[in-house]
Amino acid sequence: MSKRILFTGGGSAGHVTVNVALIPKFVKLGWDVSYIGSIKGIESELISNIESVDYHGISTGKLRRYMSIENFKDPFRIVKGVFEAYTLIRKIKPDVVFSKGGFVSVPVVIGAKLNNVPIIIHESDITPGLANKIALPLATKVCVTFPETLDHMKSDKATYVGAIIRDELRSGGASQGLSHLQFENSKPIILVMGGSLGSKKINDTIRRNLPTLLDQFQVVHICGKGQVDDSIQLNGYQQYEYIHDELPDVIASADIVVTRAGSNSIFEFLALHKPMLLIPLSKAASRGDQILNAQSFEKAGYAEVLLEEELTDESFMLSLNILFTRKSQIIDTMAKHDQSNTINQVIELIQNTARTR
Repeated sequence: MSKRILFTGGGSAGHVTVNVALIPKFVKLGWDVSYIGSIKGIESELISNIESVDYHGISTGKLRRYMSIENFKDPFRIVKGVFEAYTLIRKIKPDVVFSKGGFVSVPVVIGAKLNNVPIIIHESDITPGLANKIALPLATKVCVTFPETLDHMKSDKATYVGAIIRDELRSGGASQGLSHLQFENSKPIILVMGGSLGSKKINDTIRRNLPTLLDQFQVVHICGKGQVDDSIQLNGYQQYEYIHDELPDVIASADIVVTRAGSNSIFEFLALHKPMLLIPLSKAASRGDQILNAQSFEKAGYAEVLLEEELTDESFMLSLNILFTRKSQIIDTMAKHDQSNTINQVIELIQNTARTR
Protein backbone atom coordinates (compact mmCIF):
# COMPACT_ATOMS: atom_id res chain seq x y z
CA MET A 1 0.00 0.00 0.00
CA SER A 2 1.28 3.49 -0.91
CA LYS A 3 2.26 5.89 1.82
CA ARG A 4 0.00 8.94 2.14
CA ILE A 5 1.03 12.51 2.88
CA LEU A 6 -1.21 15.48 3.53
CA PHE A 7 0.10 19.02 2.94
CA THR A 8 -1.42 22.21 4.27
CA GLY A 9 -0.57 25.91 4.30
CA GLY A 10 -1.91 29.06 2.73
CA GLY A 11 -2.99 32.66 2.94
CA SER A 12 -0.04 33.92 0.90
CA ALA A 13 2.29 32.44 -1.71
CA GLY A 14 5.01 32.22 0.94
CA HIS A 15 2.92 29.66 2.81
CA VAL A 16 2.61 27.49 -0.31
CA THR A 17 5.90 27.56 -2.25
CA VAL A 18 7.72 25.09 0.02
CA ASN A 19 4.83 22.65 -0.44
CA VAL A 20 4.98 23.24 -4.20
CA ALA A 21 8.67 22.27 -4.11
CA LEU A 22 8.08 19.11 -2.06
CA ILE A 23 4.91 17.72 -3.65
CA PRO A 24 6.46 16.55 -6.98
CA LYS A 25 9.15 14.70 -5.02
CA PHE A 26 6.57 12.66 -3.14
CA VAL A 27 4.50 12.04 -6.26
CA LYS A 28 7.66 10.68 -7.91
CA LEU A 29 8.32 8.48 -4.86
CA GLY A 30 4.86 6.95 -5.34
CA TRP A 31 3.11 8.52 -2.35
CA ASP A 32 -0.56 9.48 -2.44
CA VAL A 33 -0.63 13.25 -2.01
CA SER A 34 -3.50 15.34 -0.67
CA TYR A 35 -3.75 19.02 0.23
CA ILE A 36 -6.09 20.87 2.56
CA GLY A 37 -6.33 24.62 2.07
CA SER A 38 -8.92 27.36 2.04
CA ILE A 39 -11.73 27.29 -0.48
CA LYS A 40 -10.72 30.41 -2.43
CA GLY A 41 -7.21 31.22 -1.20
CA ILE A 42 -4.08 31.55 -3.31
CA GLU A 43 -3.14 27.98 -2.37
CA SER A 44 -6.15 26.65 -4.28
CA GLU A 45 -4.83 28.37 -7.43
CA LEU A 46 -1.22 27.25 -7.03
CA ILE A 47 -1.93 23.63 -6.06
CA SER A 48 -4.60 23.06 -8.72
CA ASN A 49 -1.84 23.34 -11.35
CA ILE A 50 -0.06 20.27 -9.93
CA GLU A 51 -1.07 16.84 -11.20
CA SER A 52 -1.73 13.88 -8.90
CA VAL A 53 -2.80 16.03 -5.92
CA ASP A 54 -6.28 15.83 -4.35
CA TYR A 55 -7.19 19.33 -3.14
CA HIS A 56 -9.76 19.88 -0.40
CA GLY A 57 -11.05 23.30 0.66
CA ILE A 58 -12.22 23.98 4.21
CA SER A 59 -13.68 26.89 6.18
CA THR A 60 -11.10 29.03 7.92
CA GLY A 61 -10.75 32.23 9.86
CA LYS A 62 -7.89 34.67 9.67
CA LEU A 63 -5.61 35.03 12.69
CA ARG A 64 -5.51 38.82 12.93
CA ARG A 65 -3.31 40.89 15.22
CA TYR A 66 -5.63 43.91 14.94
CA MET A 67 -9.22 44.77 15.84
CA SER A 68 -11.85 43.85 13.26
CA ILE A 69 -15.52 42.87 13.31
CA GLU A 70 -14.40 39.71 11.50
CA ASN A 71 -12.54 38.65 14.67
CA PHE A 72 -15.91 37.85 16.24
CA LYS A 73 -16.92 35.61 13.32
CA ASP A 74 -13.62 33.83 12.77
CA PRO A 75 -13.65 31.57 15.85
CA PHE A 76 -16.83 29.94 14.49
CA ARG A 77 -15.19 29.52 11.06
CA ILE A 78 -12.12 27.96 12.69
CA VAL A 79 -14.24 25.53 14.71
CA LYS A 80 -16.10 24.57 11.52
CA GLY A 81 -12.73 24.17 9.76
CA VAL A 82 -11.44 21.89 12.53
CA PHE A 83 -14.49 19.66 12.14
CA GLU A 84 -14.09 19.59 8.34
CA ALA A 85 -10.35 18.89 8.59
CA TYR A 86 -10.88 16.16 11.20
CA THR A 87 -13.45 14.46 8.97
CA LEU A 88 -11.25 14.72 5.86
CA ILE A 89 -8.17 13.40 7.65
CA ARG A 90 -10.18 10.49 9.04
CA LYS A 91 -11.16 9.68 5.43
CA ILE A 92 -7.74 10.31 3.79
CA LYS A 93 -5.81 8.44 6.52
CA PRO A 94 -2.45 10.15 5.89
CA ASP A 95 0.72 8.71 7.38
CA VAL A 96 2.04 12.22 8.03
CA VAL A 97 0.92 15.86 7.75
CA PHE A 98 3.32 18.57 6.55
CA SER A 99 2.22 22.09 7.46
CA LYS A 100 3.77 25.25 6.02
CA GLY A 101 1.77 27.56 8.24
CA GLY A 102 -0.65 30.36 7.53
CA PHE A 103 -4.10 30.67 9.07
CA VAL A 104 -5.60 27.76 7.12
CA SER A 105 -3.12 25.32 8.66
CA VAL A 106 -4.40 25.67 12.23
CA PRO A 107 -7.64 23.64 11.79
CA VAL A 108 -5.69 21.02 9.82
CA VAL A 109 -3.02 20.61 12.49
CA ILE A 110 -5.70 20.32 15.20
CA GLY A 111 -7.62 17.81 13.06
CA ALA A 112 -4.45 15.77 12.51
CA LYS A 113 -3.66 15.71 16.22
CA LEU A 114 -7.20 14.53 17.01
CA ASN A 115 -6.62 11.70 14.50
CA ASN A 116 -3.19 10.84 16.02
CA VAL A 117 -1.37 11.62 12.76
CA PRO A 118 2.29 12.78 13.06
CA ILE A 119 2.70 16.47 12.19
CA ILE A 120 5.75 18.25 10.78
CA ILE A 121 5.58 22.03 10.62
CA HIS A 122 7.90 24.28 8.65
CA GLU A 123 8.90 27.78 9.74
CA SER A 124 10.54 30.02 7.15
CA ASP A 125 11.14 33.16 9.22
CA ILE A 126 13.53 33.79 12.07
CA THR A 127 10.68 34.07 14.59
CA PRO A 128 7.65 31.75 14.37
CA GLY A 129 4.42 33.07 12.91
CA LEU A 130 1.20 33.00 14.95
CA ALA A 131 -0.16 29.89 13.22
CA ASN A 132 3.05 27.95 13.88
CA LYS A 133 3.15 29.16 17.50
CA ILE A 134 -0.29 27.61 17.94
CA ALA A 135 0.78 24.46 16.10
CA LEU A 136 4.10 23.97 17.92
CA PRO A 137 2.75 22.09 20.98
CA LEU A 138 0.86 19.72 18.65
CA ALA A 139 3.76 19.06 16.26
CA THR A 140 6.00 16.02 16.14
CA LYS A 141 8.87 17.87 14.42
CA VAL A 142 9.60 21.46 13.36
CA CYS A 143 11.83 22.38 10.40
CA VAL A 144 13.43 25.82 10.53
CA THR A 145 15.11 27.84 7.79
CA PHE A 146 17.33 30.15 9.83
CA PRO A 147 19.71 28.76 12.48
CA GLU A 148 18.71 31.74 14.68
CA THR A 149 15.19 30.30 14.92
CA LEU A 150 16.40 27.52 17.20
CA ASP A 151 17.09 30.17 19.86
CA HIS A 152 13.55 31.56 19.55
CA MET A 153 11.79 28.18 19.70
CA LYS A 154 13.83 26.56 22.48
CA SER A 155 12.28 23.18 21.65
CA ASP A 156 13.89 19.79 21.09
CA LYS A 157 11.35 19.29 18.30
CA ALA A 158 13.08 21.93 16.14
CA THR A 159 15.63 20.99 13.48
CA TYR A 160 17.61 23.41 11.33
CA VAL A 161 17.32 22.36 7.68
CA GLY A 162 17.86 25.57 5.67
CA ALA A 163 15.76 26.76 2.75
CA ILE A 164 13.77 24.61 0.34
CA ILE A 165 14.10 25.82 -3.25
CA ARG A 166 11.78 24.88 -6.11
CA ASP A 167 13.71 22.83 -8.70
CA GLU A 168 12.13 24.63 -11.65
CA LEU A 169 13.65 27.96 -10.60
CA ARG A 170 17.14 26.55 -11.22
CA SER A 171 16.26 25.71 -14.83
CA GLY A 172 15.73 29.27 -16.05
CA GLY A 173 17.54 30.68 -19.08
CA ALA A 174 18.52 34.34 -19.33
CA SER A 175 18.13 34.47 -23.13
CA GLN A 176 14.61 33.04 -22.88
CA GLY A 177 13.82 35.64 -20.23
CA LEU A 178 15.03 38.46 -22.48
CA SER A 179 12.92 37.12 -25.31
CA HIS A 180 9.80 36.85 -23.15
CA LEU A 181 10.26 40.40 -21.81
CA GLN A 182 11.20 41.77 -25.24
CA PHE A 183 14.23 43.40 -23.61
CA GLU A 184 17.63 44.11 -25.12
CA ASN A 185 20.91 42.66 -23.93
CA SER A 186 22.51 46.12 -23.75
CA LYS A 187 21.13 47.29 -20.37
CA PRO A 188 21.02 45.51 -16.99
CA ILE A 189 17.64 44.34 -15.73
CA ILE A 190 15.98 45.08 -12.40
CA LEU A 191 13.34 42.60 -11.23
CA VAL A 192 10.81 44.14 -8.83
CA MET A 193 8.63 41.83 -6.71
CA GLY A 194 6.49 43.12 -3.86
CA GLY A 195 5.24 39.73 -2.68
CA SER A 196 2.29 37.67 -3.90
CA LEU A 197 -0.16 40.45 -2.99
CA GLY A 198 2.07 43.22 -4.30
CA SER A 199 3.22 46.35 -2.48
CA LYS A 200 1.63 49.70 -3.30
CA LYS A 201 4.46 51.61 -1.68
CA ILE A 202 7.15 49.82 -3.72
CA ASN A 203 5.02 50.00 -6.87
CA ASP A 204 4.53 53.75 -6.49
CA THR A 205 8.23 54.31 -5.83
CA ILE A 206 9.24 52.39 -8.94
CA ARG A 207 6.77 54.24 -11.15
CA ARG A 208 7.76 57.68 -9.89
CA ASN A 209 11.39 56.93 -10.63
CA LEU A 210 10.96 55.25 -14.02
CA PRO A 211 12.39 58.17 -16.05
CA THR A 212 15.66 57.94 -14.10
CA LEU A 213 15.70 54.14 -13.83
CA LEU A 214 15.19 53.56 -17.54
CA ASP A 215 18.25 55.67 -18.40
CA GLN A 216 20.42 52.96 -16.85
CA PHE A 217 18.23 49.85 -16.49
CA GLN A 218 15.38 47.84 -17.90
CA VAL A 219 12.65 47.05 -15.37
CA VAL A 220 10.39 44.00 -15.07
CA HIS A 221 7.77 44.83 -12.46
CA ILE A 222 5.65 42.11 -10.85
CA CYS A 223 3.02 44.33 -9.25
CA GLY A 224 0.51 42.01 -7.59
CA LYS A 225 -3.12 41.30 -8.39
CA GLY A 226 -5.02 44.32 -9.68
CA GLN A 227 -2.00 46.62 -9.49
CA VAL A 228 -0.91 46.88 -13.13
CA ASP A 229 -1.06 50.48 -14.38
CA ASP A 230 -2.04 50.24 -18.05
CA SER A 231 -1.49 53.96 -18.54
CA ILE A 232 2.30 53.40 -18.40
CA GLN A 233 3.70 52.19 -21.70
CA LEU A 234 7.48 52.68 -21.86
CA ASN A 235 10.30 50.92 -23.68
CA GLY A 236 12.30 48.83 -21.26
CA TYR A 237 9.47 48.54 -18.73
CA GLN A 238 7.17 45.52 -18.41
CA GLN A 239 4.43 45.03 -15.83
CA TYR A 240 2.72 41.82 -14.71
CA GLU A 241 0.32 40.91 -11.93
CA TYR A 242 2.15 37.62 -11.55
CA ILE A 243 4.43 35.46 -13.70
CA HIS A 244 3.91 31.70 -13.73
CA ASP A 245 5.68 29.43 -16.21
CA GLU A 246 8.18 32.05 -17.40
CA LEU A 247 9.32 33.05 -13.89
CA PRO A 248 12.54 30.95 -13.90
CA ASP A 249 13.62 32.57 -17.18
CA VAL A 250 12.72 36.08 -16.01
CA ILE A 251 14.70 35.64 -12.78
CA ALA A 252 17.66 34.24 -14.75
CA SER A 253 17.69 37.36 -16.92
CA ALA A 254 17.67 39.76 -13.95
CA ASP A 255 20.87 41.39 -12.71
CA ILE A 256 19.48 42.67 -9.40
CA VAL A 257 16.22 42.32 -7.49
CA VAL A 258 14.07 44.76 -5.50
CA THR A 259 11.80 42.85 -3.16
CA ARG A 260 10.20 42.50 0.24
CA ALA A 261 11.98 40.19 2.70
CA GLY A 262 9.72 37.16 2.85
CA SER A 263 11.93 34.21 3.67
CA ASN A 264 11.03 31.88 0.80
CA SER A 265 11.62 34.52 -1.87
CA ILE A 266 14.91 35.83 -0.54
CA PHE A 267 16.36 32.34 -0.14
CA GLU A 268 15.34 31.56 -3.72
CA PHE A 269 17.16 34.69 -4.93
CA LEU A 270 20.14 33.67 -2.81
CA ALA A 271 20.23 30.22 -4.41
CA LEU A 272 20.11 31.86 -7.85
CA HIS A 273 22.82 34.40 -6.92
CA LYS A 274 20.67 37.49 -7.44
CA PRO A 275 21.78 40.51 -5.34
CA MET A 276 18.83 42.07 -3.53
CA LEU A 277 17.60 45.42 -2.32
CA LEU A 278 15.30 44.36 0.52
CA ILE A 279 12.46 46.64 1.63
CA PRO A 280 10.87 44.65 4.48
CA LEU A 281 7.33 45.15 5.68
CA SER A 282 7.30 47.62 8.55
CA LYS A 283 6.36 46.68 12.11
CA ALA A 284 3.23 48.76 11.65
CA ALA A 285 2.02 46.28 8.99
CA SER A 286 3.50 43.03 10.35
CA ARG A 287 5.04 41.34 13.37
CA GLY A 288 8.48 42.47 12.20
CA ASP A 289 9.63 39.11 10.83
CA GLN A 290 10.71 40.54 7.49
CA ILE A 291 12.92 43.11 9.20
CA LEU A 292 14.76 40.31 11.02
CA ASN A 293 15.06 38.32 7.77
CA ALA A 294 16.49 41.36 5.98
CA GLN A 295 18.96 42.12 8.76
CA SER A 296 20.21 38.52 8.67
CA PHE A 297 20.78 38.71 4.90
CA GLU A 298 22.45 42.11 5.14
CA LYS A 299 24.81 40.81 7.84
CA ALA A 300 25.67 37.80 5.66
CA GLY A 301 26.51 40.10 2.73
CA TYR A 302 23.69 39.02 0.42
CA ALA A 303 21.67 42.24 0.27
CA GLU A 304 21.27 45.94 0.86
CA VAL A 305 18.39 46.87 3.18
CA LEU A 306 16.15 49.94 3.03
CA LEU A 307 13.54 50.14 5.80
CA GLU A 308 10.08 51.10 4.61
CA GLU A 309 9.97 53.97 7.11
CA GLU A 310 13.07 55.39 5.39
CA LEU A 311 11.86 54.80 1.83
CA THR A 312 11.96 57.98 -0.27
CA ASP A 313 12.79 58.51 -3.93
CA GLU A 314 16.27 59.68 -2.94
CA SER A 315 17.00 56.83 -0.49
CA PHE A 316 15.67 54.29 -2.98
CA MET A 317 17.89 55.45 -5.84
CA LEU A 318 20.92 55.68 -3.54
CA SER A 319 20.41 52.16 -2.16
CA LEU A 320 19.80 50.76 -5.64
CA ASN A 321 23.01 52.29 -7.00
CA ILE A 322 25.01 51.00 -4.02
CA LEU A 323 23.61 47.51 -4.65
CA PHE A 324 24.47 47.62 -8.34
CA THR A 325 28.00 48.83 -7.58
CA ARG A 326 28.47 45.91 -5.14
CA LYS A 327 26.83 43.34 -7.43
CA SER A 328 29.93 41.26 -8.23
CA GLN A 329 31.06 41.21 -4.60
CA ILE A 330 27.61 40.07 -3.43
CA ILE A 331 27.43 37.32 -6.06
CA ASP A 332 30.82 36.00 -4.92
CA THR A 333 29.55 35.89 -1.33
CA MET A 334 26.34 34.14 -2.39
CA ALA A 335 28.30 31.49 -4.29
CA LYS A 336 29.82 30.32 -0.99
CA HIS A 337 26.41 29.51 0.48
CA ASP A 338 25.44 25.86 -0.03
CA GLN A 339 21.80 24.82 0.42
CA SER A 340 21.72 22.05 -2.18
CA ASN A 341 20.85 19.18 0.17
CA THR A 342 18.03 20.81 2.16
CA ILE A 343 15.12 19.29 0.26
CA ASN A 344 16.56 15.76 0.57
CA GLN A 345 17.04 16.30 4.31
CA VAL A 346 13.40 17.35 4.71
CA ILE A 347 12.15 14.42 2.60
CA GLU A 348 14.15 12.01 4.79
CA LEU A 349 12.70 13.61 7.95
CA ILE A 350 9.16 13.24 6.60
CA GLN A 351 9.77 9.62 5.63
CA ASN A 352 11.21 8.75 9.03
CA THR A 353 8.36 10.50 10.84
CA ALA A 354 5.77 8.64 8.76
CA ARG A 355 7.45 5.30 9.56
CA THR A 356 7.07 5.90 13.30
CA ARG A 357 3.30 5.90 13.04
